[in-house]
Amino acid sequence: MPPDYHMHTRLCRHATGDAIDLAAEAVRRGLTEIGFSEHNPMSRDDWDDWHMYQADLAEYFEQIERARSAFPQLTIQVGLEVDFIPGQEPWIRELAERHPWDYLIGAVHYVSDTWALDNPHLISEWKKRDPFEIWTTYFGLLTQAADSGLFDIIAHADLCKKFCFRPEADCTPLYARLLETMARRGLALELNTAGLRKDCREIYPAPEIVRLAAALKIPITFGSDAHAPGEVGADFAQALALARSCGYTESRRFKARTATSVKF
Repeated sequence: MPPDYHMHTRLCRHATGDAIDLAAEAVRRGLTEIGFSEHNPMSRDDWDDWHMYQADLAEYFEQIERARSAFPQLTIQVGLEVDFIPGQEPWIRELAERHPWDYLIGAVHYVSDTWALDNPHLISEWKKRDPFEIWTTYFGLLTQAADSGLFDIIAHADLCKKFCFRPEADCTPLYARLLETMARRGLALELNTAGLRKDCREIYPAPEIVRLAAALKIPITFGSDAHAPGEVGADFAQALALARSCGYTESRRFKARTATSVKF
């Protein structure tokens, strides 16, 4: 199995389990490599209630070291899932310099100053707006993230489908701009199985996007987006089947923000 590079701990305040608990599940499932990518601390701790506190970064590293000691047979990388919000680039650069990360995953959740479009408590916002307008904003921001030079991987590239508010208009041009930017920047596209556990019941991103990515020779990574130990490596068989159906035979691995490709 390829590495699971997208996992969260209780430090993000909406997940359960410490790093050692998720590592134990990874070993049980037969994974040989994993990576933690906790939600990054924001520039203000009161930004929202689902990002890691700045003061918890030290515990994050300590948890990962305990997991490495407990499971020496398991390669454990350390990263962050980093929210891209225009104007926050200096803060992201500061975070990038705080630790020798193995990778940084770029993500978009906020499509306005106050609205994270995947927040189930704010689903009513979808009903006030045109889905195509939201998807256009979302993919525009994700394309900016890809072009920022700040990241190694792009997370759940069509997260905007989570609650099934889908535009009637053709979104292919939105996908194409994102993927062309990723190809130019050398970024990896994450196949994220959490979508199978959400309303959309589909891996992020959709097969159409994965096929377009394959045509552009964009590398891939795999992530469960686990928020509990039992979700580690979840539905990787389906993600591998999707990858193979689009022509992929290998995935990207990271160490100290240096990428290699390994066949799966």
